[in-house]
Amino acid sequence: MIKVDARGLACPKPVINTKKELEKIAEGTVVTTVDNTTAKENLLKLARSLNCEATVIKEEDGEIEVQIVKGEAAAEVATESNDDLCDQVVFISSDRMGSGNDELGKVLIKGFVYTLTETKPYPKAVILVNGGVTLSTENEATVENLKKLEEAGVQVLSCGTCLDYYGLKDQLKAGVVSNMYDIVETLKSASNTITIG
Repeated sequence: MIKVDARGLACPKPVINTKKELEKIAEGTVVTTVDNTTAKENLLKLARSLNCEATVIKEEDGEIEVQIVKGEAAAEVATESNDDLCDQVVFISSDRMGSGNDELGKVLIKGFVYTLTETKPYPKAVILVNGGVTLSTENEATVENLKKLEEAGVQVLSCGTCLDYYGLKDQLKAGVVSNMYDIVETLKSASNTITIG
């Protein structure tokens, strides 16, 4: 068993340090200790993305231990395909589209997110960073359309650091809280990226 102490480390270090240890072994167990629920959720997501089994084996006194088991059987788990999705990622870094008039930009971004729901195939993921996280929290029109995309199988990822910065983590209404590791991996795995912001 490999142990990783990731207490006190900022996102995405707990995930990166755990992934490095998992990459060193063909099969076995890695137990990572963290001190917040965001890091716990990010480790569970990491395990799912690598087709590993993950269990929270301790959660008390401000410490959380996540056990990730890697093995041949887990590696053979097939991911379900969705013909409605294409290998494309939409990266949104602002609550408006284009430069010039801010009010017009806010109208345009609403229209853009709505139009995503009306055109197939959908992107496999929508990533929201910086001011873009308001689209999954405060902006009711875009929240509704992001939920539609999520129901269709699109990953809607909002940067956790950005949500914290704007004080919006408790207001997330569509998609999931993500981290820089997931964002980078999602962007790298896409054949095409559309950038808005």
